Amino acid sequence: MFLLQLFLCFTGHKCEDWSQGFFSIGISEGGLFGYSGSQPIFPRQEGPPGQPREGLTMPPSKDVVKIAVQMMGAIPQLIELNQAKPLSAVVKEVCEVWNLNNSERYALQYVDGQQAYITELNRGEIKNGSILQLTTAPDQEAAKLHGGIQSNSVDVKTNSLKKLASLSRDVAFAQEFISRNGLNQLFMIVEEDNNTGEILAYTLKAFVELMEHDFVSWETLSPTFIKKIVSYINISPLDASIQQISLAILENMVPTSRALFELVKQQVTLDRLIALLQVMNTQLQLKAMALLIALLLNASEAERREMMDYLGEKNLRQFIHKNIVHASDPIADEMAHYLYVLQSLTLNLLERRMRAPMDPYSQEQRDLLQSLRHAAFVSENESSAGSYNTERRHSLCAKEFRKLGFVNNSNPALDLHRTPPGLLALDSMVYFSRHFPNAYSRVRERCFPDEDAKDTPVQVNLWVFLQVMQVVREQITRTLAMKPTSLELFKSRVNTINYSEILRLRQTERMHQEEILPVPVLELKERLKPELIKLIQQQRLLHLCEGTLFRKISSRRRQDKLWYCRLSPNHKFLHYGDVEEGVENPPIESLQEKVSVADMKALLVGRECPHTKEKSSGKQNKDLLDLAFSISYDVGEHLNFIAATRYEFCLWTDGLNVLLGREMVSERMQSELDILLSMELKLRLLDLENITIPDTPPDIPKPPSNLNFCYDFTHIEQ
Repeated sequence: MFLLQLFLCFTGHKCEDWSQGFFSIGISEGGLFGYSGSQPIFPRQEGPPGQPREGLTMPPSKDVVKIAVQMMGAIPQLIELNQAKPLSAVVKEVCEVWNLNNSERYALQYVDGQQAYITELNRGEIKNGSILQLTTAPDQEAAKLHGGIQSNSVDVKTNSLKKLASLSRDVAFAQEFISRNGLNQLFMIVEEDNNTGEILAYTLKAFVELMEHDFVSWETLSPTFIKKIVSYINISPLDASIQQISLAILENMVPTSRALFELVKQQVTLDRLIALLQVMNTQLQLKAMALLIALLLNASEAERREMMDYLGEKNLRQFIHKNIVHASDPIADEMAHYLYVLQSLTLNLLERRMRAPMDPYSQEQRDLLQSLRHAAFVSENESSAGSYNTERRHSLCAKEFRKLGFVNNSNPALDLHRTPPGLLALDSMVYFSRHFPNAYSRVRERCFPDEDAKDTPVQVNLWVFLQVMQVVREQITRTLAMKPTSLELFKSRVNTINYSEILRLRQTERMHQEEILPVPVLELKERLKPELIKLIQQQRLLHLCEGTLFRKISSRRRQDKLWYCRLSPNHKFLHYGDVEEGVENPPIESLQEKVSVADMKALLVGRECPHTKEKSSGKQNKDLLDLAFSISYDVGEHLNFIAATRYEFCLWTDGLNVLLGREMVSERMQSELDILLSMELKLRLLDLENITIPDTPPDIPKPPSNLNFCYDFTHIEQ
């Protein structure tokens, strides 16, 4: 009986006296039902035959949540909070139950977590079962603490600042405290010379929490305040908690403006940050690393490169390895993230060189290339090279570049046109030759012991370098997939995956993956070709519109002049003209000469070109044959080209063939088409993985005996 009474009271039905028989209650197979006199309280709902009857369904209102409200020294209240009712009215009702006057001085607050105040903006986050407490309103608390932090009593001031640091995380309180000019009071406490210890620590913590709400810009900080913060970092015998908060303040200041970045960069030296990274306090290490990353992220590329060079000179990597990576405590997630960002910034400085091919017209890059040859052979040939003529010196240079492993020994710049590694490979080899000259000479002598050998295998070349790097990358990738738990285990597993093991794994994987393409896939491949060929054609024409710098070769085989050629945006004219050295992308208006595409007759390549027929059969001219092409127009007129690289040759010959309405026939075009076809096929067949595709299409079923299967959709069914 008590349970039924409780149920009815909970659902809002008041009962007077059960002994009078005022209610008639029963239970059916469909649920609870009852009558008050002759009126049903919970009417019986009949269901279909053979199915249980529907029970009582009274969904609660979405605007009502059941919560508990407590207050120190009072019995907690269990209330139903109507979210549609103003919050001030709810607080007033709660205060009335506890006989509290002036309800505007009170507010609701979460008991758990950060104890945030309940406002009209966040009240929607209250859930059923939440426990709140009635406390002083944020405006009242802000006024109280604003006075407390100005007290002459050290205890009152310390306790007020401690509570301020805790409450400042709440946005409602922060807004009230800042509106009372509270930040200026904190500035005064910091700028006073006699405040240290707990008072200073709580003041800085409260300041950071208040600034996190973005009510006030970091640019409004006074120079005196900033200098005090910087001084806390540069003073060694100081409380670590104060230095941590000071580092956090500067970290937030750096990305705000360029002026603040310059100020922090000037006042907090890299040497000081390196020193802080070597302390035993992990939190202090973390804040120092955070400030260092903030400075690097907001620096320009030149500044970042300068900073990274200085950190390298100071052995930052060694300090990180010793004091952070191999520290007694495991690396925290936040520190691991900062180390990842630092590593990314370091490697990104090399990406520009890695993505840049060698410019055969750059004197600086040609000098670097020649320095490799001089470092390896100048001592052997400097006495006799002076007596050689030009042809002999060219032959000697080509021979020496071949011994260094260059494939295009007569024009070694072509070996560095591939990106990656691009100019990064040249930088690495130059660095090796300059900083480790003895080791560089030993490598050259070990790989090429016989100076006059004709069949010495080319080992030290970029192709081998790329192949080795691919193997090393695969070693690391496969080892990381095993998830080694320590560096020693990583090293041992890397050593087990040698080149022979990688070849075996590749062959095994290839046997599982490579299958003969069925006929439907081959048909799909043929259908995709025209669309992808058009895509390549558009890329070629776009490259011609961007233009290219070409060189002219005189009868003495010297690089006399540079000239530029580009296709007009409407694809009707080829504009060209001589340019000065150093001009990379001249505007189309500066190119005085032009050839109409409509007048172009044919594309000539190699020996067919008029500017290669009169050349001798020397090694250098044989190399030029692979890069020469011409356009014939009008009668006996030709526009002659010599590409800097084979890649450039393929792009231009393909583009000119497109303008002439012919097929693209370069090896580059075929390679790109194969790659695009492979990618497109894989994307199209993703949903068919592990599904056998038949070689022949399924049989088409016979037509039905009649076609009288039309459904009559009448207006009645609408």
